[in-house]
Amino acid sequence: MTATDTWILLGASSPIARALARNLAGPGRHIVLAGRDSEDLEATAADLRIASGASAEAFAFDAADFPSHSAAAQHWAERGGRLNAVLLFSSMPEQDAIDSDPSLARNCIDVTYGGAVSILHHLAPYWEARKAGTVIAIGSVAGDRGRLKNYVYGSAKAGLHTYLQGLRNRLARSGVHVLTAKLGFVDTSLTWGAPGIFLAASPDAVARKCLAAAAKRRNVCYIPLFWLPIMTVIRLIPEAIFKRLRI
Repeated sequence: MTATDTWILLGASSPIARALARNLAGPGRHIVLAGRDSEDLEATAADLRIASGASAEAFAFDAADFPSHSAAAQHWAERGGRLNAVLLFSSMPEQDAIDSDPSLARNCIDVTYGGAVSILHHLAPYWEARKAGTVIAIGSVAGDRGRLKNYVYGSAKAGLHTYLQGLRNRLARSGVHVLTAKLGFVDTSLTWGAPGIFLAASPDAVARKCLAAAAKRRNVCYIPLFWLPIMTVIRLIPEAIFKRLRI
C-alpha cells in the first residue's frame, strides 16, 4: 500500500481524540480512528476527509479484547511508511463505585493498564523495524500518588507511566519517541459541574500541547503545566500526614 504518515488514535471517540484528529489531519497523512463505536467513528472519519483532504478510516478496536491486538497491529503496519500512535483510552469508575463493587477494579486495570501494554507491545516490533515514529500516551496526574478519591484508577495510570518509561528506553534505540502526557482536569461533559474541578483545559488545548511536546521530543509533560508544581508538592507530603488528608 501507499507509504504515508499514519496516525493511529486508540480510543478515538473522546473529545481529546477528536481534537487531535483535527490537528493532525492534512494531505499526506492517514488517520486511523480506532475504538468501539464504529458508527460514530465512521462519521468522524467522513468529516475529516471532507474538511482536511486527509485519508481517514474507522477501525473497530476494543482495548480489553487482548487476542485481537496482534491482528490490529499487523493491519496498521501493512500501510508502510511512518507509523505513529496516540493512546487515549482508559476506564475510570468512581472510587466509591469500586469500593461497593470490587469487580469494577478489574475492568479499570484491564483497560487502562493491561490494554495499553498489550497494544503498544504488539506495535513495538514494527516501530523498531522502521526506526521511526512517535508514540503519545495520555497519562494522568492521578498516577503520581495514590489518593483516597481515585487510588485504583491512579494505580493503573502509575503502572502505565512506569511501562512507558521502559518502552521509551527500548524504542529510543530505534529513533522512536515516546511521550507521556500527564493530564489534569479536562473540560468535557464528564467534568462539567463535577465538584472539585478547577481550571480545566479544553480538549483542543490538550491536543495542541501534546503535539508540541512530541515535536520537541519531550519525555513527560504536564497539561496544564501548573500541575507539575502541584503534584511535586503532593508527592513530597510525608505519608504520616498524607494519609490524614481527604484528597
